[in-house]
This record gives sequence, structure tokens and C-alpha cells, in this order.
Amino acid sequence: MKRSKYSILAVILVLALSTVLAGCGANNKTAGVEASSPALSPSGAAAANAASAASGTTALPASATTAAPTGAAAKPALDPVKIKIADINTNPVFRTAISKGIFKKYGIEAELVVFATPAEGINSLFIKQVDVAFGAEFPLLNAVSKGDFSIIGATGTANERSASQWRLYVRDGINKPEELKGKKLSNFRGTFVSYLWDKFLAEHNVALKDVSVIGQGGMDEALVALKRGEIDAAWVNGSTLAEKFTAIEGVHQLTDMSQTQVRIGGGFIVPNTLLKEHPDAIANFLLALDETSKFISANQEEVAELLYKEVKLPKEAVLKDLPFNTWEVGFAQQSYDSFVSQKKYMVDNGIIKDDYELGAKINLEPLKRVFPQRVTYK
Repeated sequence: MKRSKYSILAVILVLALSTVLAGCGANNKTAGVEASSPALSPSGAAAANAASAASGTTALPASATTAAPTGAAAKPALDPVKIKIADINTNPVFRTAISKGIFKKYGIEAELVVFATPAEGINSLFIKQVDVAFGAEFPLLNAVSKGDFSIIGATGTANERSASQWRLYVRDGINKPEELKGKKLSNFRGTFVSYLWDKFLAEHNVALKDVSVIGQGGMDEALVALKRGEIDAAWVNGSTLAEKFTAIEGVHQLTDMSQTQVRIGGGFIVPNTLLKEHPDAIANFLLALDETSKFISANQEEVAELLYKEVKLPKEAVLKDLPFNTWEVGFAQQSYDSFVSQKKYMVDNGIIKDDYELGAKINLEPLKRVFPQRVTYK
């Protein structure tokens, strides 16, 4: 009988010891999850919290269980806004973002306001006709020198391939750049074209005082002027307009911008009030542009059909241009260097009256939040 009692006591002690060890094992396992899994899925977090409760450990807070891994881009919160965006008919990005619901996905109700040139769109910021604009460095630099605006990113198009899309059309009889001396040259007001002319002519030893620069509102105006003999040369961008200029009797293409030293990129500009009041919306705007650019690259036929339907651009011409009209939103050192070079030209030539610190006019905080790896400017 005594032996039987001792046997029962031994069994009880073994069971008690097993329970204690199991509890210790549960504690250690939960601690391991907490230490090695900073970004648990919601279901994984719930399981971990349940295990913690059972074992007596502290549950993981919701913020800890859903945090992004260290170094990853932070996804901005949705901040619904209604904005007006300056656009031109040949730009596919904003139209596609609206048509495919990409802006809406990111909480943006967008309305396009169309201008003849991006520079005109940038200037419309001053009268609050639009909230966001895009364009080349030249008008962007001019705008931030006069108004309370910031450059929030670049289009990633300051390269030779994009430069080749800018073609120089001249009258027959002009067969080399040196023969532009004494001729009438088209210049689109407020754009980088004056900078391009200056650099291009200097490369070929033609002084600005030896030509007549005719200010015009856009390429369509230059087309009419060239037909009428009112100008002798004009820079033209895009296949649609290139076809129209090629069709003018007595006119031919002399060269393109890739054969010059000039490389022009582009960027985005917004009022500082918008940046201050809606930083998440600006970050989401940049995300939407990037997603749209990827969509365009993968669905060129559909985008060409959209532009034909909405603005009657010939599909064949659009398809030729699309590889050059998509953006990679970011801000590289090359972008900054291009801004610096053009700003110096503008200050030296009195286009910018009051010099300023360029870095103070560039706000890349929203861009760094969503694409930190694309900000290589120091």
C-alpha cells in the first residue's frame, strides 16, 4: 500500500514539473517572435498576442505589429484632396491617371487645366489657377524665384534619348548651324528654348546679337509662322508636331537636341501652403505618378487609344512618343546639377533678378517618404 502511495506521488510530481517546463517553453517562444519579427501580419500578431496572454507575457501593441521594416519606404496615409493640375495635350501621364482611376486610388480628385506649354501652366500657379504644375527646369527656376513654391521631384527625363525628341526645323537653304546668322528664330516665351538657342548658337560660333529672336506662345504658333515665312527656324518636340513641320514645303530638319550639349529634364512644383497642409497627399500624388508611368509602359496601345479619344492625337504618333513620355519620379544628382547650370545662366542673363539659395526651393520630404532610394541628390 505504501509503495502504491509513493507511486502516485511520483506521478503527480512528474506532471507538475512537465507543466512548469511547458510554461517556460511557451514564454521563450513568444519572446523569440517579438524579437525577430518586427513586422508581423495582422493574423500573426493576433496569434502572438493570444500566446502572450496564455503564457502571461505582455501583448505586442498594434503599432509594433504593423510597423514597416527598418529602411523601407513609409506608406503615407490617405489624405483626400481635390487639386487642379496644369497639363498639355501631348502629355499622357495625368490623363491616364484620371482615366484608370489611379489618382482616385490615392485619394486625389484631379482636374486638368490644359495650356499650350508647360511654362504657361507653371505661370498659372501665381494666379491660383492650378495647384500642381510640371515643366522643364527653366520655368520652374523662374517660378520659385518669384513665388512661395517648392520643387518636389524630377521626371527623370534629362537624358540623351529624351533630348533626341527635340528637333530643329529650318528653311531650305540653311544646311548647317552657322547659316542661322542673320535669321529669325522662334522662341517660346518663358521656356528653356532661349537657353537652348544660346548654348546651341555658341557651340557654332553664332552670337545672339547676329540673329533675331521672335517670341511666341507655343509650337502651333511657330508652325503657322514658319508656313508664312515669318520665322526661319524653330525647335519642336514630339512626333505629332514633327509630322506637321515635316509636311511644310521648303522646310527640313537640321538636327536634334541630342547633338548639342544641352540636356533638359523636368520637375513638379506646388505651392508651399499645399505642402504644409497636405504632405500625405503630395506623397500619394508622387506614388500615383509612378504607378501611372508603369501602366503606360505596359499598356501603350490602350494609352494611345485614350489620347486619340480625348484630344485627337494620332495613335501612330503617340505610340512613337510614349517611350519618351513616361517618367521615373525621383531626384538624382544629375537633376540637381542641371538646375544649378540653368539657374546660373538665368541669373547671369538677368532672367532671375534676385538670386536665391536653390536648396531652399527644393522640398524632397514627400519624395523621400515613398521613394527614398531614388533621391541621390546630396
